[in-house]
Amino acid sequence: MTATASSTASQEAFLLAFHAGHPAVTAEAFGGGRAPDGRSSYEILCDQVAGNRRVLDLGCGDGLLLELLARTDGRELAGVDLSPDSLALARRRPALSGARLAEGRAQELPFADGSFDACVSHMALMLMGEIDRVAAEVARVLSPGGVLACVLGHGALGGEAYERFIGLLRSTIGELPASQRVPSLGDRRTRRREGFDEILGAVGFAAAEWESVPIDLSGPAEQVWASVSGLYDLGPLDRATVERLRTAFFAEVREMTAPDGQVPCVFRIHVATARLREGLS
Repeated sequence: MTATASSTASQEAFLLAFHAGHPAVTAEAFGGGRAPDGRSSYEILCDQVAGNRRVLDLGCGDGLLLELLARTDGRELAGVDLSPDSLALARRRPALSGARLAEGRAQELPFADGSFDACVSHMALMLMGEIDRVAAEVARVLSPGGVLACVLGHGALGGEAYERFIGLLRSTIGELPASQRVPSLGDRRTRRREGFDEILGAVGFAAAEWESVPIDLSGPAEQVWASVSGLYDLGPLDRATVERLRTAFFAEVREMTAPDGQVPCVFRIHVATARLREGLS
């Protein structure tokens, strides 16, 4: 096994273990968040592939995005995810009874060439190892002119609860042994427009459209904590450490809590959309 393959195996083992205990973590964290125009990050992705009939959700998790996509009649939907626990939740959604839901790796997609007109991925592509293989597989299963639309994490806007949380988290993790730290996940190139285009351009995609969007996760302190504490970094932490972090977070946001009990919390995402050049697959 090469060093890259070994690193990917370690990352995937961590993700499998994390999602066994938190199978719907991304939907729980972001499902209620809203962009300035009132859409959720999931709804934004749906709109990016409006008009496409055959759609694959890469890293589909508990199936929330697929359920939204299923609101358009006549669609052929498929989802693939590493986690059997997350997929079990997706299979319970009545709207996905006709969808093909497969347990598998994005580096080895279980679909034929040209199976889809569009591929979507919500907060998942940026976590995947061997990203060049993932990109090649996405290009393979898309038809010529097919669309890849992704929501990618960016981080906080200055001064609000998410940024305060990240500061506390980094301080906490910095004091811990390596055994209590999350392995490095994904490829940092996916967080930048230039890196994203580098990865996708190599397999035949045109330059991506790229937009940064603030997602408002504000709410009561408990609700905001439930959103921010879904980060993978908390996975290896013991219960006592998480409780200390929670206590520190509540103390930190007390001063910014509005009279109506709302704590401001904004997370910025990137929405990246790229089209496979005609004549390539």
